[in-house]
Amino acid sequence: MLTRIRNGLLARKKSTVIPYSKIKEGIAQILSRLGFIHGFSVEEVNSFQKEIIVKLKYVNREPAILGLQRESRPGRRTYVGSKYKNQNRPQHSVFILTTSQGVLSDKEAREKGVGGELLCAIW
Repeated sequence: MLTRIRNGLLARKKSTVIPYSKIKEGIAQILSRLGFIHGFSVEEVNSFQKEIIVKLKYVNREPAILGLQRESRPGRRTYVGSKYKNQNRPQHSVFILTTSQGVLSDKEAREKGVGGELLCAIW
């Protein structure tokens, strides 16, 4: 998902299409809520397949998302506690976590007092 968004922004596309999963939908909701994208929609391709259409956002002809980085990988999972802080990242960066209460941003996870798997960082 992150690579498709990054490639769409570099190619100056208005939107990009991503195969559907619940975690990807949660990430898209957070990106939309925080203003990194204009919005998204979930569309059904056929009776057993869905896709997410993400409307990319640009500010003064520059992408609203300056950087995306996947943190947790299948070979090296990264878990954080509820007190985790943004370290070694730009000030406006946001971490996205998957927790027992769903997919949350780092700020929401701190407010709820939960930790989880650190999926990605966005700035």
